[in-house]
Parts: sequence; structure tokens; C-alpha cells
Amino acid sequence: MTTTNKTARLAGFFYLIVIITGFFSLMYVPSKLIVWENPALTFQNISSSVQLFRLSIASSIICYIAFTLLPLALYQLLKDVNGNYAKLMVILALISIPISFINLQSKFSVLTIIEGTDYLKVFDVKQLQAQMMMMLSNYNKGILIAQVFWGLWLFPFGYLVYRSGFLPKILGVFLMLGCLGYVINVLGRTAVPHFSEYSISKYITLPATIGEIGICLWMLLVGVRTKKVNQH
Repeated sequence: MTTTNKTARLAGFFYLIVIITGFFSLMYVPSKLIVWENPALTFQNISSSVQLFRLSIASSIICYIAFTLLPLALYQLLKDVNGNYAKLMVILALISIPISFINLQSKFSVLTIIEGTDYLKVFDVKQLQAQMMMMLSNYNKGILIAQVFWGLWLFPFGYLVYRSGFLPKILGVFLMLGCLGYVINVLGRTAVPHFSEYSISKYITLPATIGEIGICLWMLLVGVRTKKVNQH
């Protein structure tokens, strides 16, 4: 196996960690615990499944560590395609990391509320439920900020994939479209009331999903087309 193939498979491995842990913490756990229209039920769900909630935080930490390593591996793989775009890809991806880690503070605050620390006894149950929902809402707003950069890094990444000659061009196209989808999603949820109720909100990030899962599996299972690497 060539060094380039090893780098591609390493990047694919990091990407797989990001996808699995991201799905668990951002989609699976919230779908099991959070009912936005019912603070009391959400409070009960998290209280009775606090270990699952803790695992979602741990999963996020693993996700962000892997996402720190991912663009560095991709840089080694793609820097010879276009050095400037490769550097831009790394910068845009890494900007999201401190935002994502700092945003986890909201989830830790939810844990503090759920665990019933003594100094919280001055609040009644409904007040604690309201504070918990506010923290969960703040966390979602923080994710929205991070999504700006989760989207922006996909354009230089997609361009590099498209131009590489040793990775599928179609996946590069999906990644670049994914950048646009993420940005539209963030702007829509920021500027348009009830944007999540519009059907477009359910599909706008689909190109990014296809592109990211596709390139992850390709790098992990196939690697790169060695002959085209040599020609390039």
C-alpha cells in the first residue's frame, strides 16, 4: 500500500469517527430525549437517561478531536493538488473546533441542573425546566454558528477532490453543493421565522451528507487511484 493510500485511509477513518459520533450526539440522542413542546417530559427523559446524555457529550468531544485531525490528514493528501485551497480547507475546518468545544458548556449546564446541585434548590421545578430548555436552545444556536464553518470548509475540500484526478469528481461536486446548502440552512434558520417548517430545510444539507459519507467510504474502502496520483 502506497503512502498516499495510507493517508487516504487514515483520513477516511477520521471521517468515519466524525460521522458516527456526530450522528449519535446531534441526531440520535436528541431524538430520544428532547421534546421541545414539553419541557416537563424533556426534563424527565434526561433525568431518567442521564448516562445517555453524558455519552452524547463524550461523543461530541471525540467527534471534535477527530475533526481536528481530519483536515490535517486531508491536507497531506491534497496539498499537491492546490496548496492554497488545501490551506484554506484546513483553516475553515479548524475555526469550528473552539466554537464547538465552547458550545458544549451549555450541555454541561444542563447536567448541573439535572443533577440538582444544592444551590439550585431556590428554584422550583418549572423554573429548572425552563432553564434547562434555554440551555438546550443555546446549544442548538451554538451548533448553528459552528455549521457556518462546517459548510464553508466543504467548498475548498470539494474543489480539491474534483481537481485531484484520484478521487471521484462527482463527490467533489456534492461537497461543493454541500457548502452552499449549509450556508443557506444557517441563513434561513437565522433570518426566516419557522424556517424548519419549510420542506426545503429537510433537504438543503442532503448534498453535504451524500458528499461526506461518500468520500469517507471511498477513502476508507478504496483509497486513491494510484496511477492517477502518479500522473498528477
